[in-house]
Amino acid sequence: MLRTSPAVVVGIDGSQSATAAALWAIDEAVIRDLPLRLVFAMWPRQDPMSRSHDVVGEAVRAAIAAVEASGKPVKLEAEIVHGRTALVLRAQSHGAAMMCLGSSGPARGGVGCSGSTVSAVASFKCPVAIIHSHSPSSGDPGWVVAEVGDSPAGELALRRGVDEALLRHATLRIVATWQARYTDIHDAHARADRNRSVKADWERRLSPWRERYPELDAHAVATPGSVFNYLARHRQKIRLVVLPHERATEIAELLGPQGSPASRDICFDVLICESTTLAKHAERGADYAEAFIW
Repeated sequence: MLRTSPAVVVGIDGSQSATAAALWAIDEAVIRDLPLRLVFAMWPRQDPMSRSHDVVGEAVRAAIAAVEASGKPVKLEAEIVHGRTALVLRAQSHGAAMMCLGSSGPARGGVGCSGSTVSAVASFKCPVAIIHSHSPSSGDPGWVVAEVGDSPAGELALRRGVDEALLRHATLRIVATWQARYTDIHDAHARADRNRSVKADWERRLSPWRERYPELDAHAVATPGSVFNYLARHRQKIRLVVLPHERATEIAELLGPQGSPASRDICFDVLICESTTLAKHAERGADYAEAFIW
């Protein structure tokens, strides 16, 4: 039976990248006091006595063993669901606090090794983390980078970025992009002035977060053009990028089986925020629950 109760959900398929996603998701589940749910979507439906069914069972047991070997106090669930991967994960996303998927990059199949999974990412009803199996394991946690802007989606990305930086004891870089006017293209002074202005604005917005969390190491960065230019320049220092929901289709296509050459610059993990509409509904539900308790 398909469960959609609150959990941090990981799509597993026996790959190293899926196992990496499960390990990455442990802290997300622990901090929320939610189960970590490992879900294997099996399609087409197999005979329970078939060799294919045995392989699926082995993949699930291997993922469970990897999570248990972490020694962290996480509540663990696992299930095999008959259905197409994209449809199963989309259904799971309705009750999930977060969906975590492995990605080995376009050369090895991309996100979930399925083009249909890639196209479904934008329709998931929760934040989606896309985790690489080759993320560095050194003591340096790397940067958490969040793309922000003057919109509710940008504010949500800031909030998620703060959460992830605190959880992973990482430095937070808030990247605010701006579009240069035609007259600014060859005017270095105008570009420098605009960068200073945008950066100062976001440094002010970071002040309440720094006051609330003195341990937060956060810095604002302003850059003209696309955030992907900044990510490409600093890719070796970045561990996780937090992007607003409207980037979902773009980033999933980059990481999918038919990813463009630009995808070679994406060697870090990615967290795509939920839509701001869903976030508002969740906040209203939490406010109602708190009022009811009181």
